[in-house]
Amino acid sequence: MRTSLGLLAFLGFTLFLLAAMISLRPFGEPPHREMDDWFITHAQIEASANNVVTSIVFDYRGFDTLGEATVLFTAVSGVLMVLRRREVKG
Repeated sequence: MRTSLGLLAFLGFTLFLLAAMISLRPFGEPPHREMDDWFITHAQIEASANNVVTSIVFDYRGFDTLGEATVLFTAVSGVLMVLRRREVKG
C-alpha cells in the first residue's frame, strides 16, 4: 500500500513537471516587452545613468533594494549572533 502510494505520487509529480515543461515559453522571449523597451528608452534620460540595470536597481526600485539589503543584513547578523563563540569562565 505504501509503495503504491509513493509510486502514484512520483507519477503525479512527474506528470506535473512534464506539463510545466511543455507550457514553458521559449528562452529569451518575455511575455511583455513593452516595459523593457520603455526602460531601455527612458532610463538614461530620467535616471541620468548609462547602465540601465543600475538605474532600475537604484533609481526605479530603490526602496525595494533598500528593503532587500536590510533583510539580508538582519539575516547575516542573526546567523553571526547564533554562531558566535562564547568564552567559558572558570
